[in-house]
Amino acid sequence: MKRCKWCNLNNPKYIEYHDKEWGKANHNDKYLYEMLILECFQAGLSWECILNKRDNFRNAYDNFDINKVSLYDENKINELLNNKDIIRNKLKIKASINNTIIFKTIVNQYGSFYNYLKMFTNNRIIYELDKTTNELSDDISKDLKKRGMKFVGSTTIYSYLQAIGVIYSHDRECFLYKNNNLNI
Repeated sequence: MKRCKWCNLNNPKYIEYHDKEWGKANHNDKYLYEMLILECFQAGLSWECILNKRDNFRNAYDNFDINKVSLYDENKINELLNNKDIIRNKLKIKASINNTIIFKTIVNQYGSFYNYLKMFTNNRIIYELDKTTNELSDDISKDLKKRGMKFVGSTTIYSYLQAIGVIYSHDRECFLYKNNNLNI
């Protein structure tokens, strides 16, 4: 079975992620939140690195309980900085807490994070290949930055939108490839 060229076939976690999760529409706020935090940690690193540490992040971040993470203090920041099982970047850790508070505000304002995203997507899946940014990721990135989020550049947001199924980018050779313009 052929998969996207980026999928490391020697990593069972990566194969499972590719086959069962990446590019599949998921509108659940808990999932959207977890993926946004993980994508922000990925900035400058490989997704495979983050994926391999995903369970460790879940443990360190109270299973991505948005209410708990939004209350993290300096003691928790120091605990995360000393956790060798996650990415110990102080700027990213602080940004993850800041971004959590902003994510929560967006959910309260729009009813869900997906409702916020729909303002930009018109409830459509975008089918495209071989890009790392587009006008959609530019617009969402700009808005999230305006709201105060960090590590949400257009490339990070594009990758996030691919992960959550807003942008569908499986390679033409991949068994999951399809090219449609369907409502989601």
